[in-house]
Amino acid sequence: MKHIVIIEDDAALNHGIAMALKRDDLAFHQCFQLKDYKEGEKADLIILDVNLPDGNGFDFLKKLRQTSHVPVIMLTANDLETDEVRGLELGADDYVTKPFSLMVLRARIEKLLRKAETPKKDVYEDGDYCFDFERMVFTAGGNAVELSKTEQRLLRLLVQNPEQTLTRDFLVDRIWTDGAEYVDENALSVTVARLRKKLNANDWIQTVYGIGYAWRRKE
Repeated sequence: MKHIVIIEDDAALNHGIAMALKRDDLAFHQCFQLKDYKEGEKADLIILDVNLPDGNGFDFLKKLRQTSHVPVIMLTANDLETDEVRGLELGADDYVTKPFSLMVLRARIEKLLRKAETPKKDVYEDGDYCFDFERMVFTAGGNAVELSKTEQRLLRLLVQNPEQTLTRDFLVDRIWTDGAEYVDENALSVTVARLRKKLNANDWIQTVYGIGYAWRRKE
C-alpha cells in the first residue's frame, strides 16, 4: 500500500485529486494546512501546494529536505519560471501549474512511484570517479583509493542524494550508527576533509555554510 499525502487547502481540489487517483494500492492522507500535516515521514509521495493558509510550500519543502527525500510534486497557481526553478532547486521532484489535467498528474505520480521502487545501483560513476560500494572498490582518476568505513558511509549518502544539501545532524545520525551516545562535533568536518583530499573532490563536495554538505557535479 502506497501512502500519498495531499497538502492543498482547496477542499474541492484536494478531494478531486484523491478521487481521481483512487486505487486499491493507494491510501491518501488529506491535509488542508501545514499544521495538519503529521504523516510526512510515512509518506511514499507528497503533493504540496505552494500557497497555504498557514505557511509557504517552499519553506516547508526546504525544511522537509533536511530529514527526508520522499518524492514531492508541487502545485501552484503561479506559472512564473522563477517559482518553478526555486521549487526544483529546493528538492521538488516535479512541478505542476494550476489548472492541470488530473490524468497528467496521475501519470506523473505513477512515474515517480515507479522510480522510487527501482532498486538503486550500488555503483556510482561520473567523470573520473567510480565508486563500487558493494565490492568496496573506489577509484578517482583511474587510481584506487582506500576509504575507511566512516568515509564510505559519508560518500554513499552524498552521491545517492546528488545536488541536495544534507544537514550535519542528518549525516551524523546516519554515519555513526554504532550506538555511541556522543560524537565530537568536529568528527564530521574531519571526515569530510579527509574524503575531499583522498578523492581530490574539493569542487564536488561542497560546504553549505551553517547547514551541511552537498555532492554537486563539477561544471
